[in-house]
Amino acid sequence: MRKKSFFLSEAVYTYIVQHSLREHPVLRRLREETARMPNGQMQISPEQGQFLALLVHLMNARRTLEVGVFTGYSSLAVALALPSRGKITACDLNEDWTAIARKYWKRGGVEHKIKLRLGPAIQTLDRLLEKGERGKFDFAFIDADKAGLDGYYERCLKLVRRGGLIAIDNVLWSGRVYRPAAQDRDTKAIRALNTKLRNDRRVEVSMLPVADGLTLAMKK
Repeated sequence: MRKKSFFLSEAVYTYIVQHSLREHPVLRRLREETARMPNGQMQISPEQGQFLALLVHLMNARRTLEVGVFTGYSSLAVALALPSRGKITACDLNEDWTAIARKYWKRGGVEHKIKLRLGPAIQTLDRLLEKGERGKFDFAFIDADKAGLDGYYERCLKLVRRGGLIAIDNVLWSGRVYRPAAQDRDTKAIRALNTKLRNDRRVEVSMLPVADGLTLAMKK
């Protein structure tokens, strides 16, 4: 199994997976199919998916947002954790990748829980706000283009309720965020958001060494 926690040795990562991972068979099949794709590294790790599902359980979440679907591993993991009437609003641009997601949502018996919105996520989130959905969501997971991170965060912060949680992926960016020589647009966008979140008094925040780095921000 390919590890995304770049700071862990293979031995430690293998131990974690062997002693904590309880991966649904449909999740495993989706992970294996995605891993064979040229851009399969974009998929979240299975232990991260399990962690997101645990957060949803702990929060007793009913309505969630996902910004960036790819082939649907995170949305499937969250949907499996939601109650029967739980709903995910999932945002993505790519029809080919999300066609794989739809296939596995159906196989997992959760397609009725997921509303896929194809198009620019900023526009989808703005439409939700215009329709009066401010403060109506329990949880949001952001795993999309890094240049858009700040815009996604600000909109999700409006859409989640007080006490709601926003999870942001790739905040360590394989270590590039702390390397001064890394000055590409994506790295700078992640650095900027990391600094902003550290000082954002609208939320309680914690950056965790999960997979490629996961920040949790709870709305006050």
